[in-house]
Amino acid sequence: MYLRRKIDSYLEDWKKDSGHKPLVIRGSRQVGKTESIREFASKHYESVVEINFIIEPKYRNIIADGYDAESIIRNITFIDPAKRIIPGKTLIFFDEIQDFPEIATSFKSFASCGKVDMIASGSLLGINYKRIESVSVGYKTDYEMFSMDFEEFLWANGYGSDDTEDMLHHMLSIEPFSALKADRYHQLFLYFSILGGMPAVVASYIEKGSFDGSLQIQRQLLYDYREDITKYAEGLDQGRILNVFDHIPAQLAKDNKKFQISKVERNAKFKDYRGCIEWLANAGIINVCYALNFPELPLKGNYDDTKYKLYMADTGLLVAMLDDEAQDDLRANKNLGVYKGALYENIAAEALRKSGCGLYYYKRENSTLEEDFFIRSQNSLIPVEVKASNGYSKSLRTLIESDHYPDIRYGIKLTGGNIGYANGIYTFPYFCAFLLRRYIKNRSYDDIREPHLKVLED
Repeated sequence: MYLRRKIDSYLEDWKKDSGHKPLVIRGSRQVGKTESIREFASKHYESVVEINFIIEPKYRNIIADGYDAESIIRNITFIDPAKRIIPGKTLIFFDEIQDFPEIATSFKSFASCGKVDMIASGSLLGINYKRIESVSVGYKTDYEMFSMDFEEFLWANGYGSDDTEDMLHHMLSIEPFSALKADRYHQLFLYFSILGGMPAVVASYIEKGSFDGSLQIQRQLLYDYREDITKYAEGLDQGRILNVFDHIPAQLAKDNKKFQISKVERNAKFKDYRGCIEWLANAGIINVCYALNFPELPLKGNYDDTKYKLYMADTGLLVAMLDDEAQDDLRANKNLGVYKGALYENIAAEALRKSGCGLYYYKRENSTLEEDFFIRSQNSLIPVEVKASNGYSKSLRTLIESDHYPDIRYGIKLTGGNIGYANGIYTFPYFCAFLLRRYIKNRSYDDIREPHLKVLED
């Protein structure tokens, strides 16, 4: 069962570009890289030569005569004469290249070869990517792939692009969803929160029509992550990386969700764990949300890399890490207790990261002023608050109304309710989080609080 993915259209565009270079698709384990490449290849190439450097280590010898494309092609067909190279109609697919990053030296030659197309992919590429980057800069195109977002989950459930456009229209015009639509989208979003976006988990749910077996798949994936840490964490303390990984749910459950190394290990220092955080982030396992020094533009360079929150890159895997009682409550749509705020923040962080936004928060020293996330438009900084329950947004209103924050003109609040607007705050349901970046880009006016009035007039 193949699930439609956003990379599908990207691959089509890559193929159409007459000057396309070797493509490197990277992402964490089991996000669907191989399946998507195979689906694309089966439609566009008469011959597909797939080489997996983990399963077939013998192919590491294809560089024995050098890194030029002709020598590599010759050695591939020597090892296995059944692998056909049809000029202009062949794709060479190198999979799991994190186990053989030396192949990246050949990208320059493949870029000018003209005889075949080439795609490479692998998990944990952030770990060995410096080796790949150093020898292939300028001769490849990169694509980062994530687990499925809510839009892709909707596609898997039979919804289409028209439904997404309708959602966006509701947001831009501040038109509440009908009770029918709101209830259905909230229900689907709850299912997505439980399942997450790992394709194997979603496919199992779609095929069975139930959650049966989904937790077992998720926990196997978590086990695989732990195995990867043990296998690939070269030069770092594997135990420390595992400690950070295991402490994420507990630290997110705190009122102060800032990740504290001292809670991982007594008397531990940040410098001892900096590499561990970077390792997990580069591997695509976690998302790091950095503290802003002050809520103003630009965002990059305006944050403290020693203060951060850590979120799981896939909320379904976070749910699988919780205690059994919390999982049962979520599946029954009951009160999650201490995990409620953590879950909704993780969902928002995941949606923003998958849509291409950086993750930043703000906490003013010696004050209760704190904001969960920030995104930016061309001229404005937009605070985003995630509310586990509908309530007063004191910090959000302060940021909007105070003259101390001139880059902030309006704010966004994500809740379990419907669409609304009051006092410069736009309220959207959680299930709209994946559309926030598109919403910002499509607002009629960027520099005023109420652009929707223009939309309604038109």
